[in-house]
Amino acid sequence: MRCLTLLLVLFFGVFSAIAQPLRLLPQNPHYFQYDGKPTLIVGSGEHYGAVVNLDFDYRTYLATLAADGLNVTRLFTGAYIEKLGDFGIQRNTLAPRSGRLILPWARSEQPGYTLGGNKFDLTRWDDAYFERLRDFVGRAQQLGVIVEVNLFSSYYGTGWPYSAFNRINNINQTDNIKPLQANTLQNGNILAHQEQYARKIVRELNNFQNIYFEIQNEPQADLKDTILVRNEYHADTKGKPDWRATYEVTSEIANEWQRRVASWIADEEKTLPQKHLISQNIGNFRYPIIGLDPNVSIYNFHYALPEAVTDNYALNKAIGFNETGFAGQSDQTYRRQAWRFLMAGGSLFNHLDYSFAVGSENGLDTTYRRGTTPGGGSPLLRKQLGLLKQYLERADLAQLTPDRSVVRASPGAMTWALRNGKSGWIIYAEPLTKGAFLLQLNLPKGDYHAEWTDVETGKVLSSDAINASGSLAAPVSMRDVVVRIIKF
Repeated sequence: MRCLTLLLVLFFGVFSAIAQPLRLLPQNPHYFQYDGKPTLIVGSGEHYGAVVNLDFDYRTYLATLAADGLNVTRLFTGAYIEKLGDFGIQRNTLAPRSGRLILPWARSEQPGYTLGGNKFDLTRWDDAYFERLRDFVGRAQQLGVIVEVNLFSSYYGTGWPYSAFNRINNINQTDNIKPLQANTLQNGNILAHQEQYARKIVRELNNFQNIYFEIQNEPQADLKDTILVRNEYHADTKGKPDWRATYEVTSEIANEWQRRVASWIADEEKTLPQKHLISQNIGNFRYPIIGLDPNVSIYNFHYALPEAVTDNYALNKAIGFNETGFAGQSDQTYRRQAWRFLMAGGSLFNHLDYSFAVGSENGLDTTYRRGTTPGGGSPLLRKQLGLLKQYLERADLAQLTPDRSVVRASPGAMTWALRNGKSGWIIYAEPLTKGAFLLQLNLPKGDYHAEWTDVETGKVLSSDAINASGSLAAPVSMRDVVVRIIKF
């Protein structure tokens, strides 16, 4: 009987661990635990319109992500959409063609929606939308793909005319506000509709384990304070710094509204079976976060620098880089961004991949290379990101921490290092010169084994025994490489 009781305890303990939604890794909350296992979140996905765009075949899309070894996709759920050509994107999944848009709200009998068709009725839900949403998330869960459920977004001065919350697009006489008021507590009766929408999405998805909620995409795009010019040499013809040369943070009026939305999510889940993580998009590049919301567990950045992690590592939360772009179309650029960020101690990287489009849900579209998008993406890059995820997950994430002392110097190369417990290290290096370079190491006394790997191909380049003193010579390569060092 005692043996049977012990087996039942062990069974239900294991089942409970597996059945839990995505959460922070208890032993090391800089990383995640999913399906009972420590994990990184790494992806390269479409432009967030997989559900609202009826022409998009998300079954093929999700299968492609999984086959490439990736495990995340971002999803905009309907509060914000785009029209074709916005941001220079000519094959934009977030901009469905006329008649192919589906949103959480049912259409009314009254014509006049800005992008075609009848206006929306914010008091009635569209059952077909929620069936599609649940099917998308369910299929993702079957494939091991985590979904970032993004509830709201800034409107960028152009997107408010398409929103169902805008009074011109609904029959509910929502208040006539300025676009910059939309995602604030000063938005009149729109706030109540936003709350109903957020709570509805949370309820509909509560049974899934493979989701986390993001409050708002790029809040600083609409309501921001510029706190620092990060590159004084990068300015427009009038001398005003380009947005890529500044650090911008979300204004307090927008932060107040974000805290309210986070409270809706947490409150709605109080009486529901599952509790999910909440993410807050902090801004671009880097910023030492202040004013923490206790409901938030993931802090995401766009176009992030590795310093976004080091600035905030002491928070003991997950730090993510969940949108890339505006850095050209080279695979190498985004691969290196991913390695730098995750090697700094980040736990989430999601590339915005423009090789996905309607009709190219397998990620084979190349028309964007004609300059029709602000970023890149390719099957090759996805494979490389899959190799990155696999490589780092071979380490013990429960013990993995950034180590800024193991490399004393690296003439000819930039390096980032992680310590794997007490007897292992991973060092990522980007050579800046032709030929071999040396890593001058600061290891405890002992004998070690070093294995160099080409991060583009996953091929092992060399494997040698070393000791703690002296330098470690890298293989000759003009590509970035990584070395795993293990103590005998």
